[in-house]
Amino acid sequence: MPVTLSSPANLMQGTPYHHVAVATGTRHVYVSGQIARTADGTHVAPDDLAGQVEQALRNTHTGLSSAGATFSDVARLTFYVTGWTPDKMGAFMAGVEAVAEEVGLPLPMPPASLIGVDYLFEPDVLVEVEATAILD
Repeated sequence: MPVTLSSPANLMQGTPYHHVAVATGTRHVYVSGQIARTADGTHVAPDDLAGQVEQALRNTHTGLSSAGATFSDVARLTFYVTGWTPDKMGAFMAGVEAVAEEVGLPLPMPPASLIGVDYLFEPDVLVEVEATAILD
């Protein structure tokens, strides 16, 4: 397996992600920002952060799969969430946890950043997910 995840004891524990990923493969897979839309452009879960997180992770899984990768090969995830406030963490994590088993997303997740933004490219988009995976 080209990615080894860890959370050193001297870093904050109990986070929903690992702090460190060591990747040793030679093929890099970059999945562009995925949102809560199906292949035909249908919007999934308007005004529902948890539902949009679920669909964005499903789409990320599809992108990874197309390159022969899985979430086990992911060295880093980046989440962009509109209008982020800490009280949204429950809905955000509910979306992650609801789809994790379905798409093979390990919990805790690979190293991840959650970045609050004012606006994504359309007003109904609440979350966007990017992934970087490493393959042998």
